[in-house]
Amino acid sequence: MNIYRAQNAAGLTEIRMAYLCEDFPEMPAEQAEQIRSRLPRYYAEHLNCDFFAYIGEDSGKIIGSAFLVLNEMPPNSSFPHGRTGTVLNVYVSPEYRRKGIASQLMELLISDARAMELDYIELKASEDGYPLYKKLGFGDSVSHFKPMKLITN
Repeated sequence: MNIYRAQNAAGLTEIRMAYLCEDFPEMPAEQAEQIRSRLPRYYAEHLNCDFFAYIGEDSGKIIGSAFLVLNEMPPNSSFPHGRTGTVLNVYVSPEYRRKGIASQLMELLISDARAMELDYIELKASEDGYPLYKKLGFGDSVSHFKPMKLITN
């Protein structure tokens, strides 16, 4: 088994879709196909620029992933370099779970985040993933700001 940072987009669409279909089992097929059709363009434009994919592979088959999206904004006291990261798509195929693959993927991602001098990396943990992220040093996010979003379409 190999753990590495992807240099090309081969297999990224399939591992992303496996993650999404498991995380959102009620997703309509039409929406899944729309997402699938948009991923190759995203990867072509962003891979190894402001998007990094970490892959677990066994015998040529991608069996796990962790994605890091870079965010750049004007620096402030919370992020003096102005660069942060968001972790997405931490996923391991069911038959490979509980073998340390997600830990290895995240350790490589964290190492790269440090080398890139990101002020911090953040993620939204599932119940299953929470203990792993705590073990890796992530803490619960506390802010006096209330998270909000506006859906624009």
